[in-house]
Amino acid sequence: MFDGTWKTDLSQTQESKKPYEFVLQNGMFDCKTCVPPYTIKADGKDQPVQGNPYFDTVAVEVVDAHTIKTTYKKAGKVTETMSAVLAADGKTGRNEYIDSTGSGAPVTGSYEFVRVAPGPAGSHAWSGKWQISKALHVSDNGTTWTWKEADGMLSFSMPNGQSYSAKIDGTEAPFQGDPGVTSVKVKVAGNTLEESDLRNGKVITVMTATVSADGKTLKVVTEDKLRNRTTSWVANKQ
Repeated sequence: MFDGTWKTDLSQTQESKKPYEFVLQNGMFDCKTCVPPYTIKADGKDQPVQGNPYFDTVAVEVVDAHTIKTTYKKAGKVTETMSAVLAADGKTGRNEYIDSTGSGAPVTGSYEFVRVAPGPAGSHAWSGKWQISKALHVSDNGTTWTWKEADGMLSFSMPNGQSYSAKIDGTEAPFQGDPGVTSVKVKVAGNTLEESDLRNGKVITVMTATVSADGKTLKVVTEDKLRNRTTSWVANKQ
């Protein structure tokens, strides 16, 4: 039922309404909704950040009054870059990224932000609270995956290098290719699959996928336990 290659339909993604909050002021960048949150100098240089498995330094470069570039590194290697450009009216923004956290080719993409609250007086225009309104583009290696089910096991693989092979009875199994996910638990009941991603024994994400009667469509709900965000999306069998 779940066997095959699937691809996310970005046009049917519903992002969480919980806002992200940043403050860029007086030469400092404060990511209030990051997990864990951090405050660093916004001088374009690598600044140490603790507690995140994907990076240990962050460099925030203020390009101009509407543009910020951010570079994340782990052990000196770039793991992700972001370029955030604010619209002239200050109400929306676009973020383009290159994600190299996986063991495969980097995932590229872009998404749109919508402002829901302004930042403090005198702060950079990007300061404030923002919601992701929609994904504009994600490369195929970040939206396509393959499942194979046999003998009570489910294997998963993505072109970006992520993979696992787990029993479908909820037994914990290793997760490969993602520094922020160490293991996984998978349960299958009828036409519904539940995948729990763990980090050092703690569940951080729960994905519930339900296959349509014709086997061609997946309706998926992803719960981000660390950030208390829920996203729903649709995938189509290729």
